Amino acid sequence: QRGHGLSDKPETGYAADDYADDIAALIRTLDRGPAILVGHSLGARNSAVAAANYPELVRSVVAIDFTPYIEKEVFDVLEARVNGGAQTFDDLAAVEAYLAARYPNIPAPAIRIRAETGYAPAEGGLRPLASPEAMAQTADGLRADLTQTYRDLRKPVLVMRGGISKLVSADALEKTRALRPDFPVVVVPGADHYVNEVSPDITAQSISNFIDA
Repeated sequence: QRGHGLSDKPETGYAADDYADDIAALIRTLDRGPAILVGHSLGARNSAVAAANYPELVRSVVAIDFTPYIEKEVFDVLEARVNGGAQTFDDLAAVEAYLAARYPNIPAPAIRIRAETGYAPAEGGLRPLASPEAMAQTADGLRADLTQTYRDLRKPVLVMRGGISKLVSADALEKTRALRPDFPVVVVPGADHYVNEVSPDITAQSISNFIDA
């Protein structure tokens, strides 16, 4: 996604519609539409918006641990963390130790993948590939009200939530059920926000069941 990893990092353009435009451009470039979009967190939001904005390009959406009813307090915590600035680490082991402490439920192999793919050499050590400015704008953009977008969606959507997620509360999920009772919901017991990394087998099976239905 823009602003992340090795993708382009423009100075502006980190609203939901901007990310959705990128998804549409990718589908058109690959000429593989209508596509099944599977997104986690920010990716879930972007996939839902892409389905709403470009229905001709999207077949269905799997939205993992994101809903339009996430509480303001959750975004306050997220934004404060993002705006705290990127850290510099001495080596890959230091990155892995930091990530393991930050994400205690994510298995070690997944932590290693995050460390190896999300950081790069910079002055003084290793730093995140993601642009701090882009992440700040993205965090702010997550506050946009997408209730109408979800209400108007005319594509099948599977909603997944980690049973102990701190991003999507049980109340936020119930509000989503009330808004779209036609959307199937899977709650993964014992999984936090990082459902697909903590419980990859359940995630994969849930997606397969949804696609086959």
